[in-house]
Amino acid sequence: MPTHPSRSERPALLGGRPACAIEWPTWPVHGAREEAGLLDVLRSGAWWYGEQVHRFEREFAAFQGAAHGVSCTNGTAAIEMALRAVGVVPGDEVIVPAYTFIATAAAVVTVGAVPVFADIEQETLCIDPADMARNITPRTKAVVPVHVAGRVADMRRILEIADARGIAVVEDAAHAWGSRWRGRAAGAIGRCGTFSFQVSKNITAGEGGILLTDDADLADLCRSFSHCGRTTGGAWYDHDRHGSNLRMTEFQAVLLRAQLERLADQMERRHRSATILDERLVGTRGIRLLPPASDMERRSHHMIIFRIDEEELRLPRARFLEALRAEGVPASEGWYRPVHRNGVFARAHIGPRHGILAPLAGMGADYTRVECPVCEQVCRDAVWLPQHMLLADDHAIECVAAAIRKVAEHAESLRDAGPR
Repeated sequence: MPTHPSRSERPALLGGRPACAIEWPTWPVHGAREEAGLLDVLRSGAWWYGEQVHRFEREFAAFQGAAHGVSCTNGTAAIEMALRAVGVVPGDEVIVPAYTFIATAAAVVTVGAVPVFADIEQETLCIDPADMARNITPRTKAVVPVHVAGRVADMRRILEIADARGIAVVEDAAHAWGSRWRGRAAGAIGRCGTFSFQVSKNITAGEGGILLTDDADLADLCRSFSHCGRTTGGAWYDHDRHGSNLRMTEFQAVLLRAQLERLADQMERRHRSATILDERLVGTRGIRLLPPASDMERRSHHMIIFRIDEEELRLPRARFLEALRAEGVPASEGWYRPVHRNGVFARAHIGPRHGILAPLAGMGADYTRVECPVCEQVCRDAVWLPQHMLLADDHAIECVAAAIRKVAEHAESLRDAGPR
């Protein structure tokens, strides 16, 4: 078996040998199961919302330990359905973390409510329950904790605070397929939970989403919202609620059923890769690993996130990433910016020109005053490694660890040779 390179070798950016001369696993993974399923649906002529969708809803709900699953077009639509189903109406406030994809907050605006941004915890990168509590007002109707990278938020404290104040907890579990916390699966801990099957996700049909809940009435509401307002047992052209067409197709469902069969094995591989990286990188100068998730039995590892100490390394993150990519590691600064710094919120007081509608437009909301210092710092120093990379073999992951150590060890020479 080939050995991984020594840390003492020169960085590839300075003419050395790349640590990871590796062809990384491609994504999405597919094979005979997906092909056969798609052909079966194609030849059946039954392409529309039907038996494959219903089977996937049952199978995924069972996988996550929930009683009911309601599929839909994407994860954003799932959050919108969830907010409506728990009773969020125009003018209500919904607390969301500042460190998330914009969809978490955009869904709040779409249902006419007001997003209120809370900071995150250093240890988990998930919403800080203490800051959540500080942001509760008489208008707060719900909170949407996001399980970043598959790490479940501090649901014990979140539920304690929310239950005491009569606030609904809607989990954004778009990174947390299969994650388990204190014997319970992500998305089945709060009132309901939502998942995404977009192409970057660990289980994908290109697009798709689902809402999970143990509440049969809430599931029926969401099924109606996603099915043009129809109700169970009602006539086809009777529309008893205001709904939309958010239905999943049979093609998506048959792909997701095949993908779900692969997920447990892939989770084991990602977990092993994450463990190797943690063991090899602990104590590395300037590298700040997140603490172990001791309250979790299983974790999806949608990505690996670690942080760098630019002051200790005396190397800007941009240069660190440039050097790491030169070593063959597909690292990035991540997709996230503080959500409230996005133009749509930073200029929300301008109103409809940025898509912000009533009642938020009429409030003159000024998100430029929001302060979430932990989120701001994480957005400056985080490094992300993508989930498909974690499907590589042990040797490849050892090379990644060696590359990170090499870049950290040679930070001074990389800085001195960097752009002036």
